Amino acid sequence: MDLQRERWRRIARRLVVGTMAYNVVEAAVAVSAGVAAGSIALVGFGLDSVIECAAAGALLWRLGVEARGADCRTVESSERKVRRFIGATFVALAIYVVIEAGHALWGGEHPDESVVGIALAIASLVIMPVIAWGKLRAAAAIGSASLRAEARETLACAYLSFALLLGLGANALAGWWWADPVAGLLMVPWLIKEGVEGLRGDDCCHCD
Repeated sequence: MDLQRERWRRIARRLVVGTMAYNVVEAAVAVSAGVAAGSIALVGFGLDSVIECAAAGALLWRLGVEARGADCRTVESSERKVRRFIGATFVALAIYVVIEAGHALWGGEHPDESVVGIALAIASLVIMPVIAWGKLRAAAAIGSASLRAEARETLACAYLSFALLLGLGANALAGWWWADPVAGLLMVPWLIKEGVEGLRGDDCCHCD
């Protein structure tokens, strides 16, 4: 059983490191393309990638605590800290999206077309669900609520990719400029729900 648990911990670490590497590239491409096109949704997508990198880094720290043979209460304490940190990143992203999308809608800002952004959204829509599925399996195997929360954040990236694709596609094909900020707003309720649950830390592990 311990060997199986250690195997899943190694898988979890690889998935988290892979997520970080992908998100570094994703953030750089999205933010630069978003600034060039004046796209709130695309810039927000890039900032989401930055937040995911921070959450993944915190999770690596938590997995390291357990790997070094810490006792149950120490692991539980680190689990709660990471869970709350990830919850805070959800809330931070939701606040950013609301402010920027509201500003764009109020000011009638018309973003340009972004072929690069559309290609990035498609790539993330394919890749992120697969990574999230692997993390959820690993989270169940090692009993980590923080890994499960980080997997949900990866799913949020996939959801945002879909919303981004709709917004950028509608703007490029139909000239619906307002679809860009609206696409960002579509994910806010889900982000807030996950953020509140994370800050509460209700589903963290417990020592026997």
